[in-house]
Amino acid sequence: MGIYEELEWRGLIKDVSDPSIKEKLNKGGMTFYIGTDPTGDSLHIGHFSSFLISKRLKDAGHHPILLVGGGTGLIGDPKPDAERPMITYETVDHNFNCLKAQAEKLFGFEVVNNRDWLGKINIIDFLRDYGKYFNVNLMLQKDIVARRLDSGITFTEFSYMILQALDFWYLNKEKNVTLQVAGQDQWGNITAGIDLVRRKEGKEVYGFTMPLLTKSDGTKFGKTNGKAVWLDAKKTSPYEMYQFFINSEDAKVIDYLKFLTFLSKEEIEELEKKNLEAPHLREAHKALAREVITFIHGEDAYNEAVKISEALFSGDIKSLTADEIEMGFGDLPSVEGKNDSTLVDTLIEARLASSKREAREFIKNGAVLVNGDKVTDIEAKLGKNDAIEGRFIVLRRGKKLYAIVKF
Repeated sequence: MGIYEELEWRGLIKDVSDPSIKEKLNKGGMTFYIGTDPTGDSLHIGHFSSFLISKRLKDAGHHPILLVGGGTGLIGDPKPDAERPMITYETVDHNFNCLKAQAEKLFGFEVVNNRDWLGKINIIDFLRDYGKYFNVNLMLQKDIVARRLDSGITFTEFSYMILQALDFWYLNKEKNVTLQVAGQDQWGNITAGIDLVRRKEGKEVYGFTMPLLTKSDGTKFGKTNGKAVWLDAKKTSPYEMYQFFINSEDAKVIDYLKFLTFLSKEEIEELEKKNLEAPHLREAHKALAREVITFIHGEDAYNEAVKISEALFSGDIKSLTADEIEMGFGDLPSVEGKNDSTLVDTLIEARLASSKREAREFIKNGAVLVNGDKVTDIEAKLGKNDAIEGRFIVLRRGKKLYAIVKF
């Protein structure tokens, strides 16, 4: 199976600019680019699914270039429903440096910044040397532009297509890039670049897109509780990432394995069989979490995420370090610890009980756990000496209600 057939089997090919791409990909030797704008200071899982294709192509003998758009990021790719808010030069520069370091660490590929060439073009040259190659009637037919015509689109947003086309032309001229790869929502921008290179240089270049990774309802994959799943461990911990993948939809987990891992066809088909026969074991979900977290954060981080998950499931809180508790309970309600506070008062402050009477009832009935141990003494007190490593006490009421006491 050639790389084209593998990408096809994984569901990673949506649109191709020319049928000859199949032969060219299988042959190897192309220099290609894939890009993103620095709208944030970290890549997220959506980027990861796209950028992984760069490694697949590299392993098949192609040369990847990752473009982080320090120029186009100042303009903003048109959104389907509203104008994208502009961000400052300082923010774009900061985000570019963060994404460049992250991409180089994860993938080890060459990273370029399109402000290096877009920033040198003045308005007269832009209109004379590039604008004349673009037919407004054709630009209006591009999907993302057409969808904005009723609500309105600014000239700034409208020009984004030309800037991205310029990227393809420049990289072809300076680095012999002959292929652009992107998500399916970039098809109009890719074809604009192909047209510009053909018109300006008389050369043939190519492009293909990948389907966007989505949930069953069609919404973008990569958010939990409304928050993006970031590749930066400070923004999304390996434990949080583990929980995200473990709780992925059963109906979509095989698609995610194809998109996000390097497991073979045989390995994924075996996991698909297990997922159908014994979905409660979540073998496919565990494999997905293992492969992605190990690639992004390393084996130690994956093992730590599993340890935290198993400790929380079993209630063995004392087996965790303070740092692991912080990782596993970071989003839970917390209260400031005070020496010799009563457990009753602390339960009320942490909103695990609404009154002293209710708190005492919970304690007497064995419904309250402190660091995983059941406490039935209504006179019990809590202090820093009870905290794990002097930092945290984990309170649990019932099976699911938690709070953290921080010292």
